[in-house]
Parts: sequence; C-alpha cells; structure tokens
Amino acid sequence: MSAQYDDGTILLDDATLERFHRATGGEAWPCYQCGTCTATCPWGRVRQEPLLVRTLMRNAQLGIDEDGESLWLCTSCGICEDRCPRGVPIVRILRALRSLAWKDRRIPEGLPSVLWAVHRDGNPYSLPPCERTRWADDLEVKEFEPTDEMLLYLGCTASYDRRIQKVARSVVGGLRAAGVQFGTLGASEPCCGETALAMGQTAFAAEIAEANAKLFAARGVKTVVTISPHCFDMFQNHTPRLDEGFEALHYTQFLARLVSAGRLVCRGSFPRRVAFHDPCYLGRRNGEYDAPRTVLESIPGAEIVELEESRAGALCCGAGGGRMFLETPVGERFSDLRVRQAANAGAEVLATACPFCITCLEESAPQVDQPLKVMDVAEIAARALEPEGADVEATASGR
Repeated sequence: MSAQYDDGTILLDDATLERFHRATGGEAWPCYQCGTCTATCPWGRVRQEPLLVRTLMRNAQLGIDEDGESLWLCTSCGICEDRCPRGVPIVRILRALRSLAWKDRRIPEGLPSVLWAVHRDGNPYSLPPCERTRWADDLEVKEFEPTDEMLLYLGCTASYDRRIQKVARSVVGGLRAAGVQFGTLGASEPCCGETALAMGQTAFAAEIAEANAKLFAARGVKTVVTISPHCFDMFQNHTPRLDEGFEALHYTQFLARLVSAGRLVCRGSFPRRVAFHDPCYLGRRNGEYDAPRTVLESIPGAEIVELEESRAGALCCGAGGGRMFLETPVGERFSDLRVRQAANAGAEVLATACPFCITCLEESAPQVDQPLKVMDVAEIAARALEPEGADVEATASGR
C-alpha cells in the first residue's frame, strides 16, 4: 500500500499501482484532471467541502489508497459521467475502488451487515423471505407462468417497505385495468443484487446476477417489469442474457406502452399541478425520460410542469450508490434542494418513479412552507382510474 507521512508526502508503490490498475482496468487514465466532475457533483451544493471526484480519479491513476468517507459519498447519480469531456466511467471506477476497500477492511460501519442480510435473507433489510409476499395479501396475485405477458418483479424495497408497497399495489391496479396477464415469483423472488454492486461487492453482485439469469431462463421469463429503476438497471445492464428475446423494463415503460396502445385509459381525473422528478437510474443511467411523462400526460386534469433541473440535468435524491443504507446529516440532503425546486415551480404534487426517491423526497417535503405531496407515477395513475370524485388522499395512502 502507498505510504503517507506526517508532512503530507506520499510514497508511491509500484505493487499498489498495479493493483489499482487491475481493479479499474486502467479506465481512470483518460482523466486529464479538468475538474468538471467535482464541479458538477451535487455534494458541492450541500457541503462546505465538496466531494473531490477529480482527486479520487487522480488517486486511482497513481495507486493512492483513499481513507475516510470520500469514497463512500458517491450516489452513482452519473451527472459527472454525463458531463465528463473524456467519457471516463467514474462510477464504475469508484465501485472498483470500493471493492479494494472491502478487501482491505476499510468499510463504513453498518455496510457489512447489509451485505450479510442480502446473502442470508435475500434482501438488505434483514427481513424473512416468507414475508416477501405480505404486500399482496388481499390482492390474489398469482405465480408467474410462461404464458403470461410479463413477470412483475417487486424488488426488496417494494416487497418490505410499507410505503413502497402502496406503489406496488398501484402498479398491479394499472396492469389489471389494462387487462395484462402477469404473475410474480412470490416468496421465491430473489434480490436483484444492486445493493451489492453499489457498495463495491462486484463479485457477489455478479454471482447474484448469474443466478437470476438462470432462474429467469428456467421459469420461461421473456419480459421482466420492475418497480425500482435500480432493479431495472441491474437486469438491463449487469445481468447475463441467456435468452436473446429477454427484455427488462421499468414499470413506467410498460405502462407507457399500454397507454400508447390504448389499453390503459384513465377515465377519472387528477386535477393537480404535478412536477416530475427524474430518478437517476431511470434517466441519466438508462436514458428513459419520456415514459413516465407519457403516463402522467395521459391523466385527465393533471397539469405537468418541469422542475428547474430535469431530464439529463436532474438533481439526484441522494439515496443511490449505497447511500440509502448510510446516514446523511440534516442539511446535507440533496432532496431538500429538490423539494424547494418543486415548491418554486408551484407544484402541488412532486411525482417520481423510484422507491429510493420517494423515501428521500418525503423526508424532505416538510422543508417547504406550502403543502407538497410526494407520489409515485403509479399512484397518480391509480387515482385517475378511480371514479370521479374519489378521495385523492385516501387513494394515495392506500386506505
């Protein structure tokens, strides 16, 4: 390992440099230290000391070990990559550096228990697999069959988090309203592995992804539709394709297809001013900006407004890259900035399509003086499928 002395001098070590080069595949070398990454990172907007992404890239080039919290601040939002003039895959490099930190046991407190939970329970929340279907106790959702149009993949958060369970139930309502034949994997549904990948446990994530690919192939899954953009990204970009016809979609993409085909028609209304927050893993990381807007624009009465930063320039909620499982101090939460942007746009509802975003934005919503309700796109669509005059508060809360 590289040595650092009290006077700030760093002694570079050839063996450590080679170790870093192997871990990162040399992908940090094109970085010419322009600093665009540091300048665009959202941490600079909430902290006196920004996240020095440029320094992390330089350290990766020189084989300098990174101690402290810097390596674990990245939310993998991807805005630095989007703006990088050299196309450096910064998030992938930081994941590689995190993998080295695991090997050296330089890990923030709490993260090992999260990974053990994924290994032991199949979810990062340390909850039993037998409770994975509790969200649908009264919905009579059947097991997936190869003749079904698609497999609905809940993911860990929608399965166990009570708030996000309401989103899953709304998605089910939309699918049934459109006459879609679908099923789930029930209690046997596995974790997608994104938590392990985000935290730098790349080998473990690859192991999970391979097992999931085999499971999908064995069950005859041609189309998998996810609640979370993080699960979608995992299946789209990090899971082997054992069947060339296999397709991964986020639920907004699938609903948008139903809307375009005339299968999903909202006959009620949602007379609210709605601003949409683009989830990083749906937007910047996978280039999908139109599908959620297509669904929202199909809802009678909804007035859609754009936030100050939207689409490719959207501000991160702050929960990606494993940050969902680490504490972010009050005053340093990106979502506080986001709800203020929604208030400035005059929005009554701040809509999004990601479980992590829902969690962060709802925690920050009380920061603004005006009433601001955070809802998922699926919840708004479900409200508009209800008869005219239905209570929007009751519908959104699941009562």
